[in-house]
Amino acid sequence: MKNHGAVACGHPATAAAVEEILRDGGNAFDAVLAGLCASCVAEPILSSLGGGGFLLARDADGDATVYDFFVDTPKRRRPVDETSFYPIHADFGTATQEFHIGLGASAVPGQIKGLFRIHKDLCSLPLERIMAPAIRLARDGVVLRPVDAYLIEVVSPILTAGPEAKAVYSRSDGTLLGAGDRLHQPHLANSFEALQREGERLLYGGGALGELLLSACRDRGGHLTREDLQSYEVRKRKPILRRYRDTEIFTNPPPSAGGILIGFALELMASIDADNRDDSSRLTALGRVMALTNRARVEVALDQSLDKDDEAAARLYAPELLARYRDEVAHAPRADRGTTHISVVDAQGNVAAMSLSNGEGCGHVLPGTGVMPNNMLGEEDLNPGGMTGWREGVRMSSMMAPTVACRIDGSLIGLGSGGSNRIRTAILQVLLNLIDRSLDLREAVEAARIHVEGGVLNIEGGSAVPDASAIGEAAGEMLNWPAHNLFFGGVHSVSLAANGVLSAAGDPRRGGAAVVL
Repeated sequence: MKNHGAVACGHPATAAAVEEILRDGGNAFDAVLAGLCASCVAEPILSSLGGGGFLLARDADGDATVYDFFVDTPKRRRPVDETSFYPIHADFGTATQEFHIGLGASAVPGQIKGLFRIHKDLCSLPLERIMAPAIRLARDGVVLRPVDAYLIEVVSPILTAGPEAKAVYSRSDGTLLGAGDRLHQPHLANSFEALQREGERLLYGGGALGELLLSACRDRGGHLTREDLQSYEVRKRKPILRRYRDTEIFTNPPPSAGGILIGFALELMASIDADNRDDSSRLTALGRVMALTNRARVEVALDQSLDKDDEAAARLYAPELLARYRDEVAHAPRADRGTTHISVVDAQGNVAAMSLSNGEGCGHVLPGTGVMPNNMLGEEDLNPGGMTGWREGVRMSSMMAPTVACRIDGSLIGLGSGGSNRIRTAILQVLLNLIDRSLDLREAVEAARIHVEGGVLNIEGGSAVPDASAIGEAAGEMLNWPAHNLFFGGVHSVSLAANGVLSAAGDPRRGGAAVVL
């Protein structure tokens, strides 16, 4: 039987679209674009034609490129009293997180431009064929799983913020859709068909979708202008390359922060003898590395240099800084938002790791389109300055970090995660599980996680308990989560072993799906 490839992603319907294209002879890049389109239908809170993302593409010859189609900040800021920008609270049960929505929270979307640029550069099938599964899915509808219903409930203040959004996500009696209900999106199907006819000009070149977005921003407190749309460009970047033990790891470069911070954490972990530690000791060291990475980020003012690619890396990877932080790890007391990801590998060895985000959405669906613009300006981890603190006309930073790892034996791994500011720690832990603990792909993804941030050590149910005192003041409070939770990210990973064996693992925390074919 011929092997076609493998996919891991956030929803079975997204996986089915990828599978369909692989079986039809498409390569990993054709397939990941089919997944992008299908995710807008099956995972609309996480992925949208009004959002953005990144693709780390490694072709069969070993060449790796990052396609950055994340959002830009608007070129001009409206006066505060004319801007729609207000807080909502997402309730995860054990913790809550504040986001800001309204069209004043929307940045310039890049997802459509990214779709067309990647297709032009890397794909072999017509775009009409690639979009077909998503169009069919939008018309037929997607049956909501319990995890989908949970996410709808978590962000219900966003989905009920405007009449257009509420109409998409509500039953005829006005209550929100729940598990077992079917989500139909015929207007979104129409938008995909319009993209087939008109191309990217539908949004960026005076087409109907762009005009609707500009009209909504003008009338409802948004910043976006025609100049913002017309000047948007996809950027191709050279990925960060770091070596960890016997593995080369390619990940997302600045201006995004996630990849460069994962690389720093791996540099610190390399000084630890992973073979001679029990689970508690290992997690204590990992927690300390997370805390030190957070401290180093502040010490070198990383976020102020992310728009200068070489400067950011030079600051964080300076030998004297790494040596000092490695010493802190070695001499520590011993203790004995809304993002989705699609990973695809094909039988030829092409690997596609694509992370997508709409934030949580701004709460406003453009009438007749099924498209909700992003709320990236309202995400504190992306825009800590809030309503008036963002720089005008720049590519925003992100924690998204699509990653490809190449083992010394020639095997390949593609992975990435959703999870807001937990993305980098989720990816880091899966990489360590694969490399240091020699777990298989599924075990590495499903193993319990920790996360250190803001003085809190979060411990996922099923995890060994680290020594908080050895981690230091960065873990002054301990928060025990009773079970696996989407708070800890959703790492979807695929692999192609040196002997040609394909594997895939979707993260159950976010309803992940995996198919090997």
